Amino acid sequence: MKRKHKRLTFVVVALILVGVAVGLALNAFEDNIVFFFGPSEVLAKAPTADRRLRLGGLVETDSVVKQGATVRFRITDMAEAIPVTYEGLLPDLFREGQGVVAEGYLRDGVFQADEILAKHDENYMPPEVADALKKSGQWQHMEKSLKDSGQMPKEATQ
Repeated sequence: MKRKHKRLTFVVVALILVGVAVGLALNAFEDNIVFFFGPSEVLAKAPTADRRLRLGGLVETDSVVKQGATVRFRITDMAEAIPVTYEGLLPDLFREGQGVVAEGYLRDGVFQADEILAKHDENYMPPEVADALKKSGQWQHMEKSLKDSGQMPKEATQ
């Protein structure tokens, strides 16, 4: 084999190996990606029961029911609401009317959360929740109550 053919073979093999490595890396990322949705988007798209996702919005007023270690509540974007069940300890800052992000699976119309994230101080709402409210057209409706409760994101008040 000529030197030129050896070099060409090496380059082709190297490109194939790089392509396989990139393909494996992208496949690994796909398995670990958790998509964020608001209640309106979840009801419109209806993800499969085996698809892990994040559901964000506001905890609907008068929807929290605690039964032992199980908590049931509804997450709303003021247009639609989805019932959520969670088993475990809730964050200290979890309460009705506050921004929350739940991570888990949607099964039979009920979101089964295995992790709940709540706001961390008086001036914060998870960006995903604020974006979902804006996308659903409910942001201006909620703006006054969010400002009054101290949840208005700083970038939205400027």
